[in-house]
Amino acid sequence: MDTSNISLSKDVPVYPSDYAGIPERLVNKVVRERDRLSKNQTKGRTSERKRGVAIPQGVSKDQFFKAIDELSGLLGEAHVKINDQPLEDGWYMEHPNTHDAFMILDGEETVSSAAVYPGSVEEVQTVVKWANKHLIPIYPISMGRNLGYGGAAPRVRGSVVVDLGRRMNKILDINPDDCTCLVEPGVSFYALYEEIRKRGYKVWIDCPDLGGGSILGNTLDRGVGYTPYGDHWGVHSGLEVVLPTGEVFRTGMGALPGNNTWQTFPYGFGPMSDGLFSQSNFGVVTKIGMALMPDPGEHESFMYTFQEEDDLQLLIDIIRPLRIANILENVAQIRHSIIEVAVGGGSRKEFYEGEGAIPDDVLQKHLESTPLGRCTWIYYGTNYGPKQIRQYKLDIIHKEFMKVPGACRIDPNSLSKDHYFWSRDRISSGEPDFEELSYLNWVPNGAHMGFSPISPTRGPDALKLWKIAKDRHHQHGIDMFLAFVVGLRELHMIVLVIWDRDDPERRKAVDMCMREMIDDCAKNGYGEYRTHILFQDQVAATYNWNDGALMKFNEKLKDALDPNGIMAPGRCGIWPARYRGRGWEIGKEGRDTSEGDGVHPPTGSIKL
Repeated sequence: MDTSNISLSKDVPVYPSDYAGIPERLVNKVVRERDRLSKNQTKGRTSERKRGVAIPQGVSKDQFFKAIDELSGLLGEAHVKINDQPLEDGWYMEHPNTHDAFMILDGEETVSSAAVYPGSVEEVQTVVKWANKHLIPIYPISMGRNLGYGGAAPRVRGSVVVDLGRRMNKILDINPDDCTCLVEPGVSFYALYEEIRKRGYKVWIDCPDLGGGSILGNTLDRGVGYTPYGDHWGVHSGLEVVLPTGEVFRTGMGALPGNNTWQTFPYGFGPMSDGLFSQSNFGVVTKIGMALMPDPGEHESFMYTFQEEDDLQLLIDIIRPLRIANILENVAQIRHSIIEVAVGGGSRKEFYEGEGAIPDDVLQKHLESTPLGRCTWIYYGTNYGPKQIRQYKLDIIHKEFMKVPGACRIDPNSLSKDHYFWSRDRISSGEPDFEELSYLNWVPNGAHMGFSPISPTRGPDALKLWKIAKDRHHQHGIDMFLAFVVGLRELHMIVLVIWDRDDPERRKAVDMCMREMIDDCAKNGYGEYRTHILFQDQVAATYNWNDGALMKFNEKLKDALDPNGIMAPGRCGIWPARYRGRGWEIGKEGRDTSEGDGVHPPTGSIKL
């Protein structure tokens, strides 16, 4: 096999010279992960094209290229790129905006036809009006780093990706008095953290496990972080939106000319429309306001281990009142102990070379040599403020946690400074890190996908979810990387399904496992809160109370706001009228193609 294109690039992009780059303080970690991934890769980084440029259905080839020439004239040739080269998978720091690098179908299924890079709100409007004129589907992205859910790949093959992040990446405001900020789509968690530190402001950001993604994009997808401000959508205030017909408006107090409260009061007057643009295809969000956390001065992270799988039920029931009462202060995590083994970046074959999921006795044997010892669950938490306040709460937490037989508090002083605990400590204190990517070395050509159902924070529910996921993973021979993320009153079960993306059998197994888990959970009353683009139809169909009243409502909104159906058709299972009834939806049975049978002819389409 020709392996000449396997090695990852020698250099890594660095912020601020590269808006999407890594801060200088994390370069060594990035180089380490890049080199690990390179050594563990047997699949070439590029895939030759077999089907040519992906022309969207409903548009002829000649029409498409004439339209692209027109758009190049409007935005400049440098800002419009045809996707006609071999598909470059890249990696987290150099991710593609052409296709899904972690695709479970053929790599040319959800592939774009071109990418456009607007540099202003006015240019976004230009792109939207162009798409309406030519009836070409567009797929807006902020930065495209949500790799576990499809990355920058459009749901409709041949869509033009509107990459907002490359040229719209300004931090428009940071107010240290109100503890707020206003950012464009291309501002990453890394970038905002570095700018706050540079200015010396005493405020914290809240960040997810990896900090390279867009703050705006993560918030619109209702992502979470791990400080008390971990509900990102819950702490946003104010959107600027370009509608599918080209109009631009601002939500909340932003609708008042000369307002001075856009980032401090989210509601404004009249119906609150912000939610229409979260996990939807109703508009392009070009600005978002966020609350920042005042620096508490001090914080203290802690970790407990629990021995048995079934300890989960009692543990969750202990956590619920502590979390609701804010004794447990942050969006904390209960992680399965396989993560303690894998987070060091080692390969699965170093621990087990047998078939099927790694047996628990094998896992426990390896855990014996770690600082945590034998255990099944690991709780990571952080408390904030002066020592006497922290200690009061930590004493309550310790007393309650020790009600679980065999519970053990791990002394942080016993852990080396490169232990994963300290990465969790940094993230829980608002400092973006770069440890989470280590899991991908578990298998060659590592890819991952998120499975994310929601339940009440109740022990029986958590145990039921765990067993659903475990049974399906074992059925398909997949090791399970799982964490329970405790919100306030709800529990997210986040499963990272990891597989070798160069193995067709493993890709098929992952597809089946995901679809079965979605169905199993829905039958038991648990719905996913976000999912990969290829499962969005199936997940949307599970929210079918009263004969699918929610989807009918969403379709009415879609047709009213996007009469030509050009804005991200199919995103979150919402299809415009032109696509309905043409077989675009992918149900729980799955299939080998992402496409439907064309689109309905335009009837009275709006020309803008």
